[in-house]
Amino acid sequence: MKNTRVLISGASLAGPALAFWLERYGFEVTVVEKAAELRPGGQAVDFKGPVHLSVLQQMGILEAVKQASVEDSDGTFVNAKGRTIGVVPGAFSGGEINIPRGDLAQLIYNLTAGKCEYVFGDSITSLTETSHGVDVTFVHGSARTFDIVIGADGIHSNVRKLAFGPETDYVTHLGYYYVLADLDLDLDDVAYNEPGRMVGLGGSKAPAFFVFASELLPRTDDIEVQKKQLIDAYRGGKWRVPELMAKIPTASTFYMDSISRVTTQHYSRGRVALLGDSAYGNALGGFGTGLAIVGAYVLAGELLRAEGDHTNAFAQYEAKYRDYASVSQKINAGRLLAPKSRPGIVGRNLLFTTMKVFSPAMKALEGPAKNLDLENYSALTTH
Repeated sequence: MKNTRVLISGASLAGPALAFWLERYGFEVTVVEKAAELRPGGQAVDFKGPVHLSVLQQMGILEAVKQASVEDSDGTFVNAKGRTIGVVPGAFSGGEINIPRGDLAQLIYNLTAGKCEYVFGDSITSLTETSHGVDVTFVHGSARTFDIVIGADGIHSNVRKLAFGPETDYVTHLGYYYVLADLDLDLDDVAYNEPGRMVGLGGSKAPAFFVFASELLPRTDDIEVQKKQLIDAYRGGKWRVPELMAKIPTASTFYMDSISRVTTQHYSRGRVALLGDSAYGNALGGFGTGLAIVGAYVLAGELLRAEGDHTNAFAQYEAKYRDYASVSQKINAGRLLAPKSRPGIVGRNLLFTTMKVFSPAMKALEGPAKNLDLENYSALTTH
């Protein structure tokens, strides 16, 4: 085996999943994460179909994931007077198994803690490929050299920016933003729409879930600025919107991001490869977590098969995975969640309520996500 020193950027879901497989196959894995610790909380994520469940089973966490699963029952749409006007099918926002993101992250991290090196509170500042590997510098840590670097650091990937080019070359803003917030209020599983705006309360995504239409806003990590952007976007809202906006400044948790799609011509460049949302992300597209977990399985397996030959392994990973990952490109969740016109809202409600229309549409959309023959890479370790 060659090229065994692997650096993974990102300790959310894709990164630790890849670390699990690589460590099992004999690689030396370091995971760097800019957050100070494993990030708790977040929206419920889902798994669907035999491919997803098979990988979880092989990781040894399928039963634990099932035990942590949360119900994703139908919700209701209400009008400004609080009267029910439609149904939110649980099948739209969930899968066969729905688990809080933070719970899943902890499960996968526990598989690798003590076996892989985790560096929290740091991030990569430069990547320089040489004949012997990739020289890496960090914000805080000393410079180091690795054989392979993997970007598993999300839609706004730092590794992709450093190795492939600016975000604007790969990320398309789809015209919406979303917010997950934990607010101190009584919650029912309801959703309310105005043209270009949606509020969801009490669902599996988060205690309070907002989606609003907007041109691309100045990007900032300042949560106070983000809170103001949300409040500005919901000015003049009816129903419980004024009450909710009054509570946003004191929200105990708050996460905001654009609804964007990542399109990459290739998943790798030299000794650097992308995994999960950094390569094929689509915010709220409904398949991100499953694609990240299965992608980690395939990428690690191809590195094992190629005995660390990154050129061959990366090419096989892309060839085998691109069609499967194409399901992430099929949807703009913002258009479904926050139609920009009242007729659009009525039509969406009708689509959701009429399950004879909704179910075939979802099955057609999910088709590519079930079209992958999983190889038994672990069998290669016996040869």
